[in-house]
Amino acid sequence: MVAARRGLRVIRLKGPAVHVDHCRNTGRVRGVLCFNCNSGLGLLRDDPEARNRAADYLEGNAWKPTLVAPGVYQLPS
Repeated sequence: MVAARRGLRVIRLKGPAVHVDHCRNTGRVRGVLCFNCNSGLGLLRDDPEARNRAADYLEGNAWKPTLVAPGVYQLPS
């Protein structure tokens, strides 16, 4: 798997990727990552909603209200 990716990381795209990442629920191997990316996913407990909120935060989109109807806004949960 490392050779197939030429040792490159899947998330941050810079080498080296030497840590095997797996799904904590199924045990299925997903790929190879660096230590920091693998740890980050683990700390988020493979929760897609937490991952999406983290991505929104990094993109500066967190905690912005969404217009759902004229004059009606919904805050992120």
